[in-house]
Amino acid sequence: MVLSMTGYGRAQGHYKERSITVEIRSLNGKLADIRCKLPLNYREKELELRKIVLDNAQRGKFDFAISMDENGTVADVGINKALYINYYNQLKDIENELGISPGDYSQSILRIPNVVQAEAVGVNEDEWNYVLSLTNEAIDNLTTYRAIEGEATKLDLRERIHEIKNFHAGIQEHEGPRIANLKERLIKNVQDYTQNTNLDRNRMEQEILFYMEKMDINEERVRLDQHCDYFLEELANDDPEKGRKLSFIAQEIGREINTMGAKAQFTAIQKLVVNMKNELEKIKEQLANIV
Repeated sequence: MVLSMTGYGRAQGHYKERSITVEIRSLNGKLADIRCKLPLNYREKELELRKIVLDNAQRGKFDFAISMDENGTVADVGINKALYINYYNQLKDIENELGISPGDYSQSILRIPNVVQAEAVGVNEDEWNYVLSLTNEAIDNLTTYRAIEGEATKLDLRERIHEIKNFHAGIQEHEGPRIANLKERLIKNVQDYTQNTNLDRNRMEQEILFYMEKMDINEERVRLDQHCDYFLEELANDDPEKGRKLSFIAQEIGREINTMGAKAQFTAIQKLVVNMKNELEKIKEQLANIV
């Protein structure tokens, strides 16, 4: 299973006169990170909620929020009377000092932070268990969303790895002409060199063998096939958290492709290498968005 790092989950229900909504959004993130927005009476439960989300939602950047609607009943709020009077008296003093006409400050004072406050009310066990059930439901919905997105990503990744394998297979038909071309160039260079220099032929043969081995790409081709097969194997397994591992394998694929491109010295093969690099870059872009 492949999970996208972007997703959305929501759950809503009623506990007595309260309508409670739990929402969780996830975005790309190298590490697990969560921001919580909670009603005042749930603040004491923030650490517990964080742990639940991070334990069940894997990697990503999360916005987690719980909101409540009192359904028309009187909310647990109150006016800080002492603070209200303090602001009112200060405004009256300024008014008298500057000779300003009296005004109605009620609405302005009520909008000042902390004048109107929600009263901290403890959460009883039954309500908290209900909130936990909504939280788990929202996480399940998030996972479902991410799995749908992840399945599309999985198909795209598989297709691009097969494209790399197809381009790689195309190298074989050019390997014979490439070797012949390298030999021809090498012989010509040796002939040009021996016309003007006394050459140790044993040393020349050793240098030729060394050069041919250096230009050999068979080991890189074998390793590239192995890495691609390993990538497909990991892509198909049941572990939902595989983004980092697939990224490591993609790095190894890139290393073999780059080495082949450097060694090939043959236009037709270098074109195939460019195409493989292009597919690999698209794979890396997709990997940045999976768990």
